[in-house]
Amino acid sequence: MTVVPPGTGRMWTRDFSLYFVARAVALLGDGMLPVAVALAVRSAGHGDSGVGLVLASWMTPLIALILFGGVFADRFGARRLMIGADVVRMLTQSVVAVALITGDAPLWLLITMSALAGAATAMFQPGVAGMVPRVAADVQRANGALRVADAGAQLLGPALSATLVVLTGPGTVYAINAATFAVSALCLLALRLPPVARAPRADVTIRRDLREGWHEFRTRSWMWSVILIWVVFGVTLFGPNIPLSSGVITEYLGENAYGWAMSAMGGGTVFGGLLAMRVRPARPLAAGGLAMFGFALIPLSVSVHAPLGLLLAAHAVGGAAWAFWSVMWATSVQTQVPGDVLNRVSAYEIAGSTAGIPIGQVLAAPAAVLIGADQVLGVSALVGVLGCVVLLAVRPVRELRRAAA
Repeated sequence: MTVVPPGTGRMWTRDFSLYFVARAVALLGDGMLPVAVALAVRSAGHGDSGVGLVLASWMTPLIALILFGGVFADRFGARRLMIGADVVRMLTQSVVAVALITGDAPLWLLITMSALAGAATAMFQPGVAGMVPRVAADVQRANGALRVADAGAQLLGPALSATLVVLTGPGTVYAINAATFAVSALCLLALRLPPVARAPRADVTIRRDLREGWHEFRTRSWMWSVILIWVVFGVTLFGPNIPLSSGVITEYLGENAYGWAMSAMGGGTVFGGLLAMRVRPARPLAAGGLAMFGFALIPLSVSVHAPLGLLLAAHAVGGAAWAFWSVMWATSVQTQVPGDVLNRVSAYEIAGSTAGIPIGQVLAAPAAVLIGADQVLGVSALVGVLGCVVLLAVRPVRELRRAAA
């Protein structure tokens, strides 16, 4: 393991600075949304089931279309696709904002706009992995900086969102989110990137592109092994977290406590991201897997109704664990996969890692009715620990070496 001294190399170039602003602003808007969605859907009388349906309606088209997003990003250019996706999401969030402000937000409208935003995200997200190596010379430090931006969004977003919901209503949060996508599109448009050289092919088809991406994905056992574990995590750990935790925390500590818990998680993520910018483990996924044990503290603390102080501490540790793992994983993918297929491989990776989340979101409320929300979250914590044990037991994951600079 090596530690990079601060200031090594030049990271803040014009293009990376623009890309960082684009991501940071959009992430702040997204960081405000989970609280707004949970409180808006409940205030409209749709309950836990409504929250799960709205969240799942965003995730389902994301999973269904993201492979095509990877193909289109490799074929037409990631930036062009990302700008279009930002425009679509700006429009969907504006529609929801108007509906909430005017007091006419039926569940079908929230689900429809959420699904369209999810489809746009499917076009946007595969390009994120491919853009980082193009705008940054030091991929790990760049990923660490972006993770810190994500952490800042989690730190400020939920508390700001909860305050705005109380003072002005959830419609304001959606309006701000729409504006962040507009800023993101403008920053991406201003990037000065050289064209990507692509070998001419006479028989290029979507099917062939998908097949090539799948071949690159399945030949990397370290990658698909992690994804299989993440499918289980999606159903049992990540999926039930927001629908159930928001309700449990709000019930025993109040609405503001949920916002503060999300902010504490963001604070931990800041620390994890900063740490990941400096520490370069020789085996990044092994180090990230060890860190992920801390994430299980989040559902555990909620399931046992921990007092506010312990709840915030658990969310901070979980956030740090998630950030460190995320940087190790993203850097491994971006440095171990050839650039000409990176967007497609990233699409398979994202699709697999998120496939179980909408299932967990939809099943969370019925499972809570059947055995209790506290018990479901307790199972989530147990699965989180066992999943990390399995992760470290898989030899290709445990022994994957950091790519040479």
